[in-house]
Amino acid sequence: MKKIYDITLTITPGMPSWPGEPVVKLSRFSKIEDGANANVSQLDMSAHTGTHVDAPYHFLTHGNTIETLPLDAMMGTVQVVELPDSCDVIDSEVLKTAGIQTRLERVLFKTRNSHYWEQNLKEFQTNFVGITDDGAQFLVDSGIRFVGIDYLSIAPYKHSRPTHEILLKSNVVILEGANLSGVPAGNYELICLPMKLGGSDGAPARVLLITE
Repeated sequence: MKKIYDITLTITPGMPSWPGEPVVKLSRFSKIEDGANANVSQLDMSAHTGTHVDAPYHFLTHGNTIETLPLDAMMGTVQVVELPDSCDVIDSEVLKTAGIQTRLERVLFKTRNSHYWEQNLKEFQTNFVGITDDGAQFLVDSGIRFVGIDYLSIAPYKHSRPTHEILLKSNVVILEGANLSGVPAGNYELICLPMKLGGSDGAPARVLLITE
């Protein structure tokens, strides 16, 4: 029997957001109890809220936008690689011994970041684990087409640009904000579908991992 892990964060007001970016505002625009024909909600938030995909346009002036990303990169076999809590950054040396399987094109990194979701921390955490620029180059050289991590940036805090540029220039799809707290290491079938927002640099996504 198949088991489905929904690794998507639930979008709610008060959830962590990147410092300086719009916070989630979710309210009912019309209400049945006030005489409206139907309940209708209004949503205001950043395109990089919660579990989301980055498009090249996020960091590249002439990069592709979210609706053009290849669906086949976001669907298929993915390896969840669990790193020890002692790991503070994911660099090339860490990746060489992380046990990433050869010939796989998709990888998700489960780090101590996942404890933030377990603890339901509302404040943005600046000491999250991210991938360094040399780690990003290692992934590109290894043929990775899709990489995800369990906090709101693939790159360490205040070192965003080098890692993003290396990955996005090589058309690697980036998933950020995955909730891997309940997911064991191993291989899964990935379904990652970002909202089809025309011309956007990113979009929230519903992301599932499926295993037998």
